[in-house]
Amino acid sequence: MPVTRHVADMVAEAQAIIPRISPEDAATMQSSGEAVLVDIRDIRELAKTGRIRDAVHAPRGMIEFWVDPQSPYHKEAFATDKKLILVCASGWRSALAAKTLMEMGMDNVYDLEGGFSAWAKSGQTVITE
Repeated sequence: MPVTRHVADMVAEAQAIIPRISPEDAATMQSSGEAVLVDIRDIRELAKTGRIRDAVHAPRGMIEFWVDPQSPYHKEAFATDKKLILVCASGWRSALAAKTLMEMGMDNVYDLEGGFSAWAKSGQTVITE
């Protein structure tokens, strides 16, 4: 069966409705305690390209389960009123994930514009351990 709805279109739809935050603003919000950065990249990506200091790691395949307080996999890090700024490599997966969390009723979800690539390119700290 052919694909009739393409991922690029889905990402564009998500990016049109979710609030997006620049790497510079995200860094400021994180350091002030206003926001938590949530890195949804695969653990292999973190090992290869580095990570953001103090970001919560939530694999894309688990984020809905970790966010939902009724899920047996719920993580307390998501039971917060702080802004949750989702991060992936370039902003596609995080846009789709943010849209899904908004559909779950969350109103404190944001997307890091340009993803981890933009974070690193903007000169923000990257941990490579």
